[in-house]
Amino acid sequence: MHNRDIYYLSSRSISKKISQYVERQYIYYIFFILTFILFSSVLLSEAKAENITFAQAVEAAWATDPSRTELNTNYRSAAARAEAAGSWFAGGPTVSGQYFDDHAIGSNEGYTTYQGAVSVPLWLPGQGSATVGVARAEALTIQERQHVARMAVAMRVLDTSASIIIAQRRLAIARIQKEALEKIHASVSRGVHTGEMTLADRQIVSSEVANAASEYSLAEEQVETATSALRILLGRPAVPDILSYDNVALARDGHASAEALEDKDPRVRAARQAVHTAEAGLHLAKTSFMPNPEIGVAAIHEKQYGSPWDDRVGVTVSIPLPSDVRDVPMEADARNKLAAAVSQEQQARRNVRQELAQVFSHLTATKDMFRNSVLSAESMNSRANEMSRSWKAGETSLVELLRARSAASNALQLRNQTEVAWHVAIIRTLIAAGEFQ
Repeated sequence: MHNRDIYYLSSRSISKKISQYVERQYIYYIFFILTFILFSSVLLSEAKAENITFAQAVEAAWATDPSRTELNTNYRSAAARAEAAGSWFAGGPTVSGQYFDDHAIGSNEGYTTYQGAVSVPLWLPGQGSATVGVARAEALTIQERQHVARMAVAMRVLDTSASIIIAQRRLAIARIQKEALEKIHASVSRGVHTGEMTLADRQIVSSEVANAASEYSLAEEQVETATSALRILLGRPAVPDILSYDNVALARDGHASAEALEDKDPRVRAARQAVHTAEAGLHLAKTSFMPNPEIGVAAIHEKQYGSPWDDRVGVTVSIPLPSDVRDVPMEADARNKLAAAVSQEQQARRNVRQELAQVFSHLTATKDMFRNSVLSAESMNSRANEMSRSWKAGETSLVELLRARSAASNALQLRNQTEVAWHVAIIRTLIAAGEFQ
């Protein structure tokens, strides 16, 4: 054995034994690929057996989302305010009463007066309709916020579903890699006992088995974590089939210009509706240019010295005059809210425009990455087969063969990740197009 490479075996008798060993390893590798494909098909069939699409998953997650209850309550409250704002009067009635006499500290001549009044505030011109407009605009704003929250739920469902599929495929590869290395380790151990392989061969295979066992444990943890997260999100154990979305679905449902997608984005629509609400608030501030006048009826029941009781009924009118101390701050606050809403709408459009550019570029990149990763996985598979034949001829060390097999496994992992990323990018584009609202 050459000093520079303790893994190079040159003996003919050993080469013959290695030839049988490599044939077994080649069978293991083919079994590795076929079993992975079969296992992946089983996983996908189980996901489809749940009979849940991505749209159904989004609906299930939205039904159990805590923010939905809060937003629904806010919407009902805003609708109730809009209905209440249609009242005939600007507020509730005011009841007042007064009593006067001269018995305690007055002249004590028997003067007594009872006085009572009922009045209601009146709307200023245009104030009533402006109040209704503000309440309805607030209700529409909350409705748009519901669409934003639903979009966020769809994104969480998408990310969690992708994590489960990646974790399941990682676990399948890790399991098969671990079992294959354990078989190789057993074969090498027998070769060490018979003197046909070195102790260093067994040590390097033992190291690979330990690494494969660690990878398997990490993959199991990833599957459990992702599965638990999706179960909590959906409220039931199910995995949506996101791999069914491809270029056909994108061409059918996601064909729209970037400008149209920007206008349809729930975040832009919510920001635009907030501007409308702020504009309605400014209009209300302008129509509320003075305190609301009040009109009512009053009655007086009094007795004077030497005279019988006297009763009188009349009409009361109260008109507070306008004042800059009240009006200017109120209108300034409404203008500030409008300026903030306009600024937020512009910022929302910028963010969405940038995000859409990233979504489209990521869609193109993931498609190219998926295609390249498929070629890479095939190349690494062919390289591993060539390394097996080279080792069979006694030209390659065991460690180089194991490295080739590990590289082929990593390439397969990368292929799976890029495939899932491509489907995720397609669904992300459909979410941006408002497909799951």
